[in-house]
Amino acid sequence: MVKEAIATGATVEEAHANACAQLGVDTTEAEFEILELPEKKRFGLFGGSPAKVRAFIRETPADAAAAYLRSILSGMGLTDIEVEIHEVEAGAELVLTGEDIGFIIGHRGETLDALQYLSSLVANHVDESYYRVTLDVGNYREKRKETLENLGKKMAARAVKTGRNASLEPMNPYERRIIHTAVQTVEGAKSWSEGEDLARHVVIGPEGGERGGTVVAQGTPEEVAQVEGSYTGAFVKKMLEDGRL
Repeated sequence: MVKEAIATGATVEEAHANACAQLGVDTTEAEFEILELPEKKRFGLFGGSPAKVRAFIRETPADAAAAYLRSILSGMGLTDIEVEIHEVEAGAELVLTGEDIGFIIGHRGETLDALQYLSSLVANHVDESYYRVTLDVGNYREKRKETLENLGKKMAARAVKTGRNASLEPMNPYERRIIHTAVQTVEGAKSWSEGEDLARHVVIGPEGGERGGTVVAQGTPEEVAQVEGSYTGAFVKKMLEDGRL
């Protein structure tokens, strides 16, 4: 996508600077072509015309997404945020850096996911083709991935040991894929997704099917992963004490 601006000035340099100002970029960041050279007045009185220049920049989908993010964050009062663009195959990773921006992540990454979705819409509109945008703050994505991988493996091992299914909290498609991939590394365990829309979640169980009733492991991945001594914490412990398991 090409963004352009045409401007005039007493000299070519001045016209170029005026055109770049319209684009909101420095003169070193834009290409330009001279449309008209300046003409001096005859006898200092008659005729004459200013220089006319067309300045333009070739905007990539990642550039468009980054510009959109800056405008959104500026509206939130964050004016000192840096957006680093790392090009990857079929897309880009945009990394936000700055002071006191942790709140951008939101509860379980929901705010970050929302900004990522909107940025992707902007990026895909540039060339009208698929372009994947990943948004990250403070290496949150990698930390979240490690947490989910550990959770998937731990719950899969327990499913094999106890012979019972466990339902995790609702997750987005990307996070569900991480869980499914992790479960595949545990022999004797399988996983699948259930539910619709925002309630869609992963269920982990033994390959041969359940032995006994279903146990639902609710809560955040962090809470479930920290369960110690029993499969689903206090609930299962109480069931055991009552002789119902």
